[in-house]
Amino acid sequence: MKSRTLIEHNSYYDSVELMSLSNTITNREGVTDAIVAMATEMNKNLLNNIELATKESKNAGQNDLIIAVKAVDKITLDNTFDFINEQLNSKKSSNQKENLKASTLKQGLEILPDANMAIISCPGKYAFYEGKKALNKGLNIMIFSDNMTISEEKELKELGIKKNLLVMGPDCGTAIINQIGLCFSNKVEKGSIGLVAASGTGLQEVSVQISRMGFGISQAIGTGGRDLHEEVGGLMMLEGIKRLDRDINTKVITLISKPPSELVQNKIIKQVKKVSKPVIICFLDGDKESIENEGMIYAPTLIQAAKKSVLAIKKDEIIKSNITNSVISNVENEIDKLNNSQKFIKGLFCGGTLTSEALCVIREEVNLVKSNVSRNKYEKTMTPFEEEHHLLLDLGSDEFTEGKPHPMIEPNLRNQYIVQEAGKKSTAVLLLDFEIGYGSHQDPVGESLDTLIEAKEIAKSNNCYLSIVAYVCGTEKDKQNLKNQEKKLRDIGVIVADSNEMASNIASMIANREVI
Repeated sequence: MKSRTLIEHNSYYDSVELMSLSNTITNREGVTDAIVAMATEMNKNLLNNIELATKESKNAGQNDLIIAVKAVDKITLDNTFDFINEQLNSKKSSNQKENLKASTLKQGLEILPDANMAIISCPGKYAFYEGKKALNKGLNIMIFSDNMTISEEKELKELGIKKNLLVMGPDCGTAIINQIGLCFSNKVEKGSIGLVAASGTGLQEVSVQISRMGFGISQAIGTGGRDLHEEVGGLMMLEGIKRLDRDINTKVITLISKPPSELVQNKIIKQVKKVSKPVIICFLDGDKESIENEGMIYAPTLIQAAKKSVLAIKKDEIIKSNITNSVISNVENEIDKLNNSQKFIKGLFCGGTLTSEALCVIREEVNLVKSNVSRNKYEKTMTPFEEEHHLLLDLGSDEFTEGKPHPMIEPNLRNQYIVQEAGKKSTAVLLLDFEIGYGSHQDPVGESLDTLIEAKEIAKSNNCYLSIVAYVCGTEKDKQNLKNQEKKLRDIGVIVADSNEMASNIASMIANREVI
């Protein structure tokens, strides 16, 4: 075994690009371990864990680049370093051609003096200071970074409100502002429905479904996942409601989140009562009764939020049912192929909010489902792959992504779990999501196609039939093309649903051997 660790001083690269490159290198034949990353403390710890740390790497700073590889022989090692240098030089050339490379906020404003929005993606402990600088420069901000303290988040949001500026985040992955998709988003129709969301894939799913129905989005404001915590007080959701109420292009407002605290929910309801436009509230696992008792429109799922938003625009709009006779026939065929040992749904998700929505749907149909996103202590799983039960996992959560790219960026990171669960004789159905659009992998289905074929073969070798149900979140206008992605899945025998809720219902019917 041969290994080499190099440090390039003062050589900054985008962390997401580096994680993607690391994953590509690790999958090369003959490479056993690889890290190409900025020298953060977490990355240096990872380097130490795989025994590639050196004295120089231990002394490296945040702006230094680590390149470390362990391979079976020197030829593989040399070839891998040549490949890494080629990829890094390509990225440098691309940045130089675009002439938009800036290492500070000041340089960025010199390049784009009329900019009114800054997207902040840096180590969490620096994000607060960069956000504050941007706000004081008169810029709205979207903070992709996480690991900011909750008191810092509140301080930034209070400053933003004082300066009449948006503070989306921290940990905000999706927004559509003036028809420009930011970070993870989809190319959707322009319209008159405004969204405020404390969840990324939740915002994506609602905007996508509205677009598929022939309607569109005016603005989609992300708040970050902690905005509705009691300590923050829903500051940016409240601000978003006010802005969309003033916006002449917005006719309907839709709110998307996991349940807020009672105090924050009361603040939101109080603000909604002041709004002159219809407001749809989709708090997954929320208190439907208390919201409807206040005269509000409640949507229990993301697809229902999209449908109710559309009906608020055009009350006589005919919205087709997703469960067609063809779908029912496919489900019945899947059920007929299962054997008695196959009992469980195994949901392996890239999107956290889609996991939460699936949990809302499936728990109503099966005896026990466990998930790493559940707030219920009886459903919460800390050892997800050791017990035999219905299982819904958000593979984008911290325990699966430490030192790795998010599975929406590198969907092949999920493949090992697909194979693992396919090999269990108790698995009846795999439930999967695929996200396309800005920020996502250029071919997420293609990255998993061979693995899905292999998974079906593994089940067959165990005298089982593996049913696979999938949903692709996106539109035909997205660069990956929705129809092409769906066709690839259907061609190998996967049931493709029209929404995440529909996919969850189909999985439940198959596991229960009952078509409803």
